[in-house]
Amino acid sequence: MGNPISGRVVVVTGATSGIGRATALALAERGDSLLVVARDPARGRALIDELRAKGAGALTGLVLADLGVLAEVRQAASEILDATPQIDVLLNNAGVVHLERKTTQDGFEATFAVNHLAYFLLTLLLLPRLRESAPSRIVSVASDAHRFVGGMQFDDLGWERATYRSLKVYGHSKLANILFTRELARRLAGSGVTAVCLHPGAVATGLGRDNGIFPELVRKLIAPFMRSPASGAATSIHLATLPDLAPHAGAYFANLKPRAPSKAACDDDAAARLWALSTEMCGLDARADAAVSK
Repeated sequence: MGNPISGRVVVVTGATSGIGRATALALAERGDSLLVVARDPARGRALIDELRAKGAGALTGLVLADLGVLAEVRQAASEILDATPQIDVLLNNAGVVHLERKTTQDGFEATFAVNHLAYFLLTLLLLPRLRESAPSRIVSVASDAHRFVGGMQFDDLGWERATYRSLKVYGHSKLANILFTRELARRLAGSGVTAVCLHPGAVATGLGRDNGIFPELVRKLIAPFMRSPASGAATSIHLATLPDLAPHAGAYFANLKPRAPSKAACDDDAAARLWALSTEMCGLDARADAAVSK
């Protein structure tokens, strides 16, 4: 890992547990200010207190939002922009797994909404500030679960017709993360904003903990055989702090190193198609979309 970079402002989602929490604590120890986007007020406030105790910067604060609701993603972005004149790192980390198909209040399948659309919308809304803060970076937590699917299911993104298998649906959303990063990096070439994504490894976290008693028992049984959140956070921390990330724009990392993703994750046509659909689903107009490439 490179030398630590301090005095920065880092926006991180999904930081109240697991990999996100371990990453946030490590960055706080380096002196970074952290703007944490969280859904649970009590857990969020407890984390902020802990980050400040670890030495986090003065701008450290909590932004409350349910990332499965597009209006709340927009509100979170607005609060972040009001709170800080700079954003050095955006760490898209929040994620969910559902055993059964659920939809958000916007009408989207919940796994895709939280794991991809929230990444997409929050990133684009914060992008002007990231550009102003360049050199800056966007780090998105994806997963090797993207290999569970052979490609984007463009004709049924909401899994209304296909059989709903939770790990496949999760892998589909993680494939979207990688394709998003690929297209984002292409559009941001030469801007000073670097986009990368990563696989954290099989980590014992709270992901999927709200799916009932049996899945919770299984999660606890396999937890001893999985990485700790601190170990799983290593690649996120590495990418958030590497002094020169620009040579790796668009790359997919695992165990601190670039790794080739699946063939489907290298499909530039699919990446462009996903971008266009995501723009429409998030209600972004053509001007907001075009601004990404300027």
